[in-house]
Amino acid sequence: MARRTDSRGRAFTLIELLVVIAIIAILIGLLLPAVQKIREAANRMKCSNNLKQLALAVHNYHDTHGVLPHNGSLTFTTQAQSCCGAGARRWSWIARILPYIEQENLFRQANVSETTNLNANATVLAALATRIPTLICPSDNSQTPRTDRHNLEGLSIGITNYKGVAGGNWGNGEARWRWGTPNGPLAGPLGTADHSGVLNGNGFFFRTDYFRRMSFAGVVDGLSNTFMIGEDIPDLSTHCSWPYSNNAVGTCGIGPNAVRTNGQPYAKTDWPNNYSFRSRHTNGLQFALGDGSVRYVRDSVTLAAYRAYASINGGEVVSLDN
Repeated sequence: MARRTDSRGRAFTLIELLVVIAIIAILIGLLLPAVQKIREAANRMKCSNNLKQLALAVHNYHDTHGVLPHNGSLTFTTQAQSCCGAGARRWSWIARILPYIEQENLFRQANVSETTNLNANATVLAALATRIPTLICPSDNSQTPRTDRHNLEGLSIGITNYKGVAGGNWGNGEARWRWGTPNGPLAGPLGTADHSGVLNGNGFFFRTDYFRRMSFAGVVDGLSNTFMIGEDIPDLSTHCSWPYSNNAVGTCGIGPNAVRTNGQPYAKTDWPNNYSFRSRHTNGLQFALGDGSVRYVRDSVTLAAYRAYASINGGEVVSLDN
């Protein structure tokens, strides 16, 4: 006589079920870091592409006008006019390249010009709050617009993760950052030791570069050897917004992703120590160089090499791998 079998099969015991759950949890734990690494790699690639687009826009502006885009207004006659607030023609270099990053309509709405104030009217103010995708690093979670931007407090202002490189000379903040005259020039009424880098940077862009009006020919260190645009984190610095000249530049006189000597972050309003560059990427940040290439720079780079790559005419021979 044939034996009967139970077609329903055997159910899992509680111990077996717990073992299966534990195995699944271990697999998820192993896969999650890999997924995060893949996501960050994709974000970093997108960030690199944003920097390339901005560098290309600067080149297109240069091809059209024969000079680099500038901060501030050509109608200013003194450095004092470059600071501070929205009640003057303090447009940034980013505002001036809007037509070259597919933002012609925004450029017209903001009425970016040598004679228009940033707070000219309600239409212009509405434009200032615009989120521009090309200016946002996907690895960052800073919210835009913001109402806490330096000199623009209370106004709704669109942020940027990318800022122009003012150079490697700096005369503010902690003693380890103050290094003006050795990496000058700081001559004449356009610069003082206390504000080197703000008023007279030795890089591509700084707050009063409207006095200088430079072409690529002025980058005697070579376009492929000079930082032009770098990353920052708006949550960690109030000097990050796209329309305003004083929020669209930073210095490499302060080290990459710099923190206090005790390892704690600087306050986001501590501009003498954080008017600089940082990112959400792992152990470093990215820069677009003058030739449009993008370079990943590790936090461990020597400050001397970092500063040297930020100057346009220092004549240094140095490697970022130092």
